Amino acid sequence: MHPVPWGGLGERIGRTNAGTMWDAVRDLHTLTGRHEVERWTQRSPSGLLALVGETEGKGRRPPRHDEAAAVVEAVRRLYPLTICDVMPALIAGVWRTLAAAYAPVLVARATTDSLQHAMRLLTHLRAAGNGAVVDQAVLAVIAASPTTDRTVRAVMRQAATVVPDVVSIPYDPQLARPEPVDARRLKRQTRTALVQLADAVIGRCADPRVALPIAARKERA
Repeated sequence: MHPVPWGGLGERIGRTNAGTMWDAVRDLHTLTGRHEVERWTQRSPSGLLALVGETEGKGRRPPRHDEAAAVVEAVRRLYPLTICDVMPALIAGVWRTLAAAYAPVLVARATTDSLQHAMRLLTHLRAAGNGAVVDQAVLAVIAASPTTDRTVRAVMRQAATVVPDVVSIPYDPQLARPEPVDARRLKRQTRTALVQLADAVIGRCADPRVALPIAARKERA
C-alpha cells in the first residue's frame, strides 16, 4: 500500500516483472487462486511474495484505501499470513488498517525524536478509541547507527511499559542499503532480532485453538 518511489518495498524486495498493487486492484475479480495473485507479485531473495506499490502514472495509480483493503481480503483467503506495508500513520486509512490487523507493527528509528513520535501516536490511538491497537502493538526500533544513545535506551524502556513487545533491531550495513534484503547476508544478531519480531507477530496471528511450541513458531518465522 506504500507507493514510495525510492527505498520502498519494491527496492527491498527486488523487481522481476512490472506487476504492482495496481494490477491486483484492476483484476480484483480474477484473484481466486494463488496463480492469479502471483502474476503480479515480486519475490524476495528469502521467498517473500509482495505486491509492490504503484508509482508510474500513465493511467495507473496508487490504490485508494478501500481498493487496497479489498485486495487484502482476497489475498487473506489464499495465504496463511498477509503483511501490509502502509504509510506513516498520519491519515485515517492507515488507522483503519492498524485497527483491522491481528498484529499492528509500528516501526521507529532508534532516535529520541522518532521514539517520542511513536509514543505520541500510541497516546492518540488510545484516546481515539483504538486502545486494542495499542494493547496488541509490536514496536520495532531500528538502529540507524552502530551505537545507541543512552537517552534512546531510556525511551525504549518507557515504551516497553506502554506496548507489550518492543523489539530492537541492531544496525546492519545490509539494511542501510536501498537494495533487496537477503536474510542470509545479515549479521547473526540482526537475524536473531528479526526472528524475535516474527515470533511476536506470528504469536498474535496464530489460531488460539492450536498451541504452537515456541521453537516451532521460531522455525516457521
